[in-house]
Amino acid sequence: MGTAAAARKLASAAAFGGGGLSVLGAGLYGVLVAEAKLARRTIGIITEDPPPDATGWYGRGRPGPAIKIALLGDSSAAGYGVERVEDTPGAHLGSTVAAQANRRVHLREHAVVGAQSSDLASQVDAALATAPHVAVILIGANDVTHTVTPSQSVRHLSEGVRRLRDAGVEVLVGTCPDLGTIKPIAPPLKQVARSWSRRLAAAQTIAVVEAGGRTVSLGSVLGPEFAAAPALLFGPDQFHPSADGYRQLAGVLIPSTLAALGLGPADEELPEAFRGEGVMPVAAAAARAVNVPGTELDGTEVSGSQRGLRGRWVELRRRRRRPGGETESPEESEDGTSPSSEDEGLAETR
Repeated sequence: MGTAAAARKLASAAAFGGGGLSVLGAGLYGVLVAEAKLARRTIGIITEDPPPDATGWYGRGRPGPAIKIALLGDSSAAGYGVERVEDTPGAHLGSTVAAQANRRVHLREHAVVGAQSSDLASQVDAALATAPHVAVILIGANDVTHTVTPSQSVRHLSEGVRRLRDAGVEVLVGTCPDLGTIKPIAPPLKQVARSWSRRLAAAQTIAVVEAGGRTVSLGSVLGPEFAAAPALLFGPDQFHPSADGYRQLAGVLIPSTLAALGLGPADEELPEAFRGEGVMPVAAAAARAVNVPGTELDGTEVSGSQRGLRGRWVELRRRRRRPGGETESPEESEDGTSPSSEDEGLAETR
């Protein structure tokens, strides 16, 4: 079964309560589960200390009103394994969005190390309380290593995205990375993990777009740089990114975050066919996106209709990564105000 067809079946199972195992085969899924458990034992724990919290203000001295970003998900969003807050994805995201938009940014981190898609509900509750302009979500890898069925994983993600969109929050989801690049997963099961995670990523894409969000593919663990320089871009456990790896992760997310906010560069307003961009049905676009890291999908219309004979129309974009500049340390508050009064100021800017 092709990736597009498999993704449609997984997304459909998530929407209507099916188990989703038929897409992979129960035997194949069981093999992946066993290998995932072995990989978890191999990876172990590199530190019991939580990663630095990237919550705070970025772009000090830049004009307002502030852009409010909520960062949700698992250890990849939290920056597990780094010691400096400047090395976390949140700090890279907040700093670069502030610089490229020339606006103040307040980023609030809700990501939790070890989180699964089922944990998104509580993170969404916390995010909605602060009325962010955009929520960036990274989730899915822990579902694989904890035997969560694909349809359950996609269902939880879809519900979280829909709640955020119903509240008027823009949503960007970085889809499940290619777990076939993880060193503790050895061949031939490495190939199984690659196929499984790509199909999950495609199903996540369909579900997120149907719920009103947009996605960006993380592909082969955030880009070909990881395959070319694993010693540099993976941390000591060979599972989580290193400080340089998290910078690459943020580099994938930032262009699509700006686009979700309506702050993308003027020269990227329209798709460019020579770069492989264009409009197509969501399942076909999702299957294409998993093979090219940084591919963004967002719902669109054709002749005034959101759907064609082959499903939801989407716009496929491959946005350019631009220099991020220096990453800032977050400020706890602006101009010496207390955190509580700062939150009141945030609410007024929305």
